Amino acid sequence: MILLDTCVLFWLECDPKRISVSAREAMQNRDVVLHASAISAFELGLKVRRGQIHLPLPVGEWVREVCARRGIRLLPVDAALAGRSTELPPIHRDPCDRFLIATAQLADLSIATPDAHISEYPDLRVIW
Repeated sequence: MILLDTCVLFWLECDPKRISVSAREAMQNRDVVLHASAISAFELGLKVRRGQIHLPLPVGEWVREVCARRGIRLLPVDAALAGRSTELPPIHRDPCDRFLIATAQLADLSIATPDAHISEYPDLRVIW
């Protein structure tokens, strides 16, 4: 069970060669269920507004469509998750990444990410 970092979700659809070989192999395992967080729609939406990326659909629709087509389970953000993200050690300051870390910890998921700061968190399995 793997949670995709926002960049990995985007790259999976738009630029898969940016994903490491080991992460791609892990994600292609038929026994592995891929997950994405709803916070990724928020993070991608910010990048669209800043002109950093372009999507062919409104961001929420794009995330839902990509997840549905690829069989990725989209996980909601709830109060327990929001609370947990504030209780993490201050290793990473990016709020979206803190939500992803909390999601992986609470759902007992590995996380596919190139972000070295995320791998510094205890009780977290990182694939890259």
